[in-house]
Amino acid sequence: MSGPLFSDDPHGTQDAPLAERMRPRTLDEVVGQEHLVGAAGVLTRAAAARRLPSILFWGPPGTGKTTLARLLARAVGAELFPLSAVSSGVKEVREVVDRARRVRAAGGTAVLFIDEIHRFHRGQQDALLPAIEDGTVTFIGATTENPAHTVVAPLVSRSRVLVLEPLAPDRLEVLLRRAVQDERGGLARDGLDVGEPVIREIAREADGDARRALGTLDLAIAIASARAAGGPVHVVPDDVRQAAQRRLIRADRAGDAHYDLASAFIKAMRGSDPDAAVYYLMRMIEVGVDPRFAARRMTVLAAEDVGLADPRALLVAVGAWDAFERLGLPEGSLPLAEAAIYLATAPKSASVIAARDAALAAVRERGTLPIPDELRDGSAPLSRELGLGSGYTYPHDAPGHHVPVAYLPEDLRGTRIYSPSDQGAERETGRRLARWRGAVDDSLSNRDRGREEP
Repeated sequence: MSGPLFSDDPHGTQDAPLAERMRPRTLDEVVGQEHLVGAAGVLTRAAAARRLPSILFWGPPGTGKTTLARLLARAVGAELFPLSAVSSGVKEVREVVDRARRVRAAGGTAVLFIDEIHRFHRGQQDALLPAIEDGTVTFIGATTENPAHTVVAPLVSRSRVLVLEPLAPDRLEVLLRRAVQDERGGLARDGLDVGEPVIREIAREADGDARRALGTLDLAIAIASARAAGGPVHVVPDDVRQAAQRRLIRADRAGDAHYDLASAFIKAMRGSDPDAAVYYLMRMIEVGVDPRFAARRMTVLAAEDVGLADPRALLVAVGAWDAFERLGLPEGSLPLAEAAIYLATAPKSASVIAARDAALAAVRERGTLPIPDELRDGSAPLSRELGLGSGYTYPHDAPGHHVPVAYLPEDLRGTRIYSPSDQGAERETGRRLARWRGAVDDSLSNRDRGREEP
C-alpha cells in the first residue's frame, strides 16, 4: 500500500517542501474556501457535530483538498487512511477496507481518502461502494476534474460534492506572509527581506494555487540567497520571475478545464463575439486540445446555431476542418480561426434544431402515421394496381414549380414543424414559405368545402 500523503506534523519536518510544512493544523487556520470552512460553512458545521458525510472535493490544484481531508478526519476523531489513485489499485483499496473494519470493530471510525479519484477506472471506483454503503468507511475523494464526467454515478450519489475555488490573490498573500513570518515550519530568519511587491508578484503569478505560490516563494528565496553569498537576503520581483519561469496554463485535453474551454468557445461563437471565439480556439490549441475537436464543435454550431440564417456557414466549418487535415499545425490553425470568426459574425438562427426536435417529437408521439397514397412508391406493377403514387403532381410541371398540396400525413396536416427566423437568408426563405403555405392552406380549405357541399 502506498505511504501517507502527509505527515502527522508537517511543521516539524524541515526537509519537507514549504507547502507541506505550512499546511494548516486546524480548520480555523485554513485560508480561503470560506463557503466551506467559514462560520456557517458546511464543513465547519460537520466538524462541530462530529458527523462527517462522504465527500467529493472538486477543485483545481493547490486549493486545499488534501489539507481539508486531513483536518476533517482529525476534527471528528477518525483514523485517516490515505491512498493516491496514481499508485494504488483495487488490492490497496481492499487492504485499507480490511484495516478500517478492524478500526470499526474496536469502536473507532475510519476515513478513506483517495487523492485524484478520477484516475481510478470504473471497476476500481465500483470496488469502493460496498464499504461506503455499509458504513465501514467514510469516503473523501479529491479530484481536479468534474465528477460528472470522471466519477461513477453511484459514487457521486453517495457523496456530497463540494467545490473548491482557486484562491484569490489577497488570500494567497495571507498565506505567503504567514510562511515568511512562521518560525516553526516557515521561513522566518534573520537577514531575510521579502517585501510586499514580491508577495503581490507571487500571488498574481500563482493563478490561485497555494502550493505553487509557496513553492515559488521558496525557490525565489533560494535564488536570492545564492546572490547574497552569505549576506542579507533581499528577494526582488525578478527572483520571482526566475523562480516561476512561465505561468503554467491549467488545462489538459481530458481534464475539466477542457470542458470549460470548450463551453466558452461555443458560447462565444453563439454569442457573436469573434474576439472571444478566436481567443478560446487558440487557447485550446495552445494547451494541447486536438484541433479536430474544435473543428467538430464548429461544424455542429454551424448547423445548430447559424443554420439557415447563413447556409454557407456549414460549408465554411467543414471546409476549415478539411483544410486542417491537409495542413496540420501550425498553418492549419488559420482556417480554423477563419471559421471561428465567420461563425461568430454570422446571423444566428436555431430554426433547424427546433425543426429537428419538433419532427422527432411528432414521430415519437404519433407513431408511424400512414403516408399519403400519392406520395408512396408506385414503380412496381402491384403498387400501381393498388393506386399507390397515383395523383402525384410533378412540381416542375406546375407554374412557379410549386403544387399547393400537403405532404404530411393526414393527422399532421397544418402542423408547422419548421419556423424560419427573420435573420439573414431565412428572412427571404420565410417570405417564400409563407406564400407556399398560404396556397396549400387555401387548397385544403377549398377541398374541405367541396366535401361539405351536398
